[in-house]
Amino acid sequence: MKKAPIIWLNVLVFSITFAVAAIGVPLYAMTVGISAGIWWAALALFVFSGLSITAGYHRLWSHRTYDAHWSVRWLFAIGGALSLQNSALHWSSDHREHHKHVDHDDNDPYSASRGFWYSHIGWMLREYHPDKYYDYNNVKDLQRDKIVMWQHKHYLKLTLLMNIGVPILIGALMGQIIAAMLVVGFLRLVVNHHTTFFINSLAHIWGNRPYTERNSARDNGALALVTFGEGYHNFHHIFSGDYRNGVRWYQFDPTKWLIRGMSYVGLTKNLKRASEYQIEKARMEVLWLRLQQRQQTTAEWMQHEYDALLEKTKAYYLSRKKMLDVKTQEMKDQVAHSALVAQYQELKHSFRQEKRRWKRMVRAAL
Repeated sequence: MKKAPIIWLNVLVFSITFAVAAIGVPLYAMTVGISAGIWWAALALFVFSGLSITAGYHRLWSHRTYDAHWSVRWLFAIGGALSLQNSALHWSSDHREHHKHVDHDDNDPYSASRGFWYSHIGWMLREYHPDKYYDYNNVKDLQRDKIVMWQHKHYLKLTLLMNIGVPILIGALMGQIIAAMLVVGFLRLVVNHHTTFFINSLAHIWGNRPYTERNSARDNGALALVTFGEGYHNFHHIFSGDYRNGVRWYQFDPTKWLIRGMSYVGLTKNLKRASEYQIEKARMEVLWLRLQQRQQTTAEWMQHEYDALLEKTKAYYLSRKKMLDVKTQEMKDQVAHSALVAQYQELKHSFRQEKRRWKRMVRAAL
């Protein structure tokens, strides 16, 4: 079978930047020295670039999980150019195809089923889908965003300005132009690249699948630490319309915190969240599926317990929603309100007892 043609520009960019970061930076640091200011500048731009991808390219534009003020969108467009991962329009188009055809060898642009190398970087080194490269039919909504189209039109100039002009400016201000080019330019870019690429590769082979086993995406707290919260990939693939990836309060997801924080000052709005009932239901279904796979014949009593838990879960979350609705409406009828509170607390207690009982039974059976 004939191999897809090599995209030499991409090969050169990835090879040269990696070689300079891996060889040039340590050599220069040992022979000349690099000031702390250069390292701090590189870290600041790493964070800016990374969040522009996670909060901007990914959760804002690819999945439309919230709306953002034009100033925020402009900053993400600038930071996206700094990341050197193509325009927001192109990136989002590829990513929507990935979600639509996840793990499909031919239709998923960076399918994990084709191996680590392919999903990590190999898919960008050859022209595997030349007929789809400029097909933006799946991002027509983004074509109505003037900032997205401005960045797409001027992407090359913006990329050169951000990845060459900004490091030179920082170096000139600190009196270390070469050091700034090496660390702020090359090393920062390589780290930005591969931490993002890990979500396409490692996050599909390393971790657990608490929400769905219908695809290869995994939840991985370690990856979340270096990807601004994107490591909770199993949750994301089943609830991609949620602005959060780390759905639990204790999960490290600075992208979620940034989006939420900006909503308090009016820079973001319409933050979308998956139903808590659906999230809990997805976790229960995965446990139930694993139990069925382990036990060839499922005992009738286990089926009964599962159905009972499902009903109590639904009742609890419906009651919780009703409770919140009542609070927002500031219900005046205190008698009715007290009755509702009592019903809510009773359902909450019953649900938690049934959930603990169910988990004990599942663990014992597994």
